Amino acid sequence: MSARRGEPSPDTRPESFLESVRSFAVAVALALVIRTFLVQTFWVPSGSMFPTLLEGDHVLVNKLLFGVRVPWTDLRLPGVRKPARGDVVVFRAARSPQGHVAPADRRRDLPAEDFIKRIVGVPGDVVEVRRGVLHVNGAAVPREPTGERFVDPDGHSKPVVLERVERCAYQVLDHPARPDLDRGPFRVEPGRYFMMGDNRDESNDSRYWGTVRLQEIHGPAGLLYWSWDFKGSWASLLNPLTWWTNLSERTRWSRAGGSVSCP
Repeated sequence: MSARRGEPSPDTRPESFLESVRSFAVAVALALVIRTFLVQTFWVPSGSMFPTLLEGDHVLVNKLLFGVRVPWTDLRLPGVRKPARGDVVVFRAARSPQGHVAPADRRRDLPAEDFIKRIVGVPGDVVEVRRGVLHVNGAAVPREPTGERFVDPDGHSKPVVLERVERCAYQVLDHPARPDLDRGPFRVEPGRYFMMGDNRDESNDSRYWGTVRLQEIHGPAGLLYWSWDFKGSWASLLNPLTWWTNLSERTRWSRAGGSVSCP
């Protein structure tokens, strides 16, 4: 008996199903290749990079610039250039169940997660913080007040300072000259990098737990493609009545399309 008009032939149904499976597999494989070798997305979970990055910012990470790490190895393909002072980078570090952070290669027994900070020291540098001022190789990093203030979500107001590192000019939050903020000097080992957050007195970084290997750096953050000021629970998003409010009122539209790369 022939198939009814408008119905697919029974002989073509398996082929259509297999074609759909193949298309899905190709799409998944392409997405994995892009994420592994080209571009990775990253969501900023904390305020350690105020005022450059806000909680809820979403950035794209260029994985080609420093060379792609071969999955499941410490090998890295040649890159366009090496990481430089001033670069904002996403990297992996280990974190204990108690919240203690350590370089991923020195605590392989702990799970690793992604962090975002700014590179202030490259291999061979001597990094030190004296009376709240960053010093590299014995010289204070040039800085100047902007006359602006940044108010964080807790209502704390801090002066914004413009800091210059070689080709890079970026804003950091000034902190009081407190003895407990002074650290160093630290000499950056070969193949490793010294990370600091722009929110200097509220950043858990290389001053406290050490340097990061090149192999753990995914790449520099570039395009800021979306920013969302949402602090509710993810379970609350299951309610369709909240979708439009969360999207329209909590999206920071003015930040979309910005860049965190060095000018």
